[in-house]
Amino acid sequence: MANHDILILKNLKKSYRQPDGSELRILDIPAYRVSQGEQVVLIGESGCGKTTLLHVIAGISRPTEGKVRIDDFDLTLMTEPEVDRFRAERIGYVFQTFNLLTGFTALENVLLAMRFARGRPDKTRAKKLLDRVGLSHRLTHRPTMLSVGEQQRVAVARALANRPKLLLADEPTANVDAGNQQAILDLIRQTSQEENVALMLVTHSHEVADQFPRVDRLTEFNLAISG
Repeated sequence: MANHDILILKNLKKSYRQPDGSELRILDIPAYRVSQGEQVVLIGESGCGKTTLLHVIAGISRPTEGKVRIDDFDLTLMTEPEVDRFRAERIGYVFQTFNLLTGFTALENVLLAMRFARGRPDKTRAKKLLDRVGLSHRLTHRPTMLSVGEQQRVAVARALANRPKLLLADEPTANVDAGNQQAILDLIRQTSQEENVALMLVTHSHEVADQFPRVDRLTEFNLAISG
């Protein structure tokens, strides 16, 4: 049986109005799909719209036109509060800069992600995820007490807290030292596979891209860049 399409983009466009009144086109994607449990790397140089695309998929930014369907729900038909709740419940996001809350421990950062989604934090799952990423001995440590690699591991655990259908990772190894980059990449891929989460990872690194079964170059299907 074929896997269900978790992500479907159709006639997706994103543009901004510049001070002189002209239109700056960032995204123009006729069609794009990612299946349940599939692992995709999206490669492209800076300025080709990679992060903008992730923001639109996650509902952080609204598209100018088109459809964004995740797990059969169209984000473009939702109100802002509905999008925020949907994102918390069904989308995991690993940011390049971690975005951990510095006043909270590693465990509390994961538990807060759960509270945003359902309001019923599952401490057992939070501890299990932190153990899975090798941080069972750092549960009570705040981000400033953790190494950069450990902070990104917390970010991965937090992104998986609510059993998302889709995990978005924006250059997740960019700010991690060279010695930990492969470990972080392996961690994201392995945990996504274990939880049957569709993974879309953005990078400009061909070394990273070569490890994925599916590699998409944004310049090849984003008409705002290639057209």
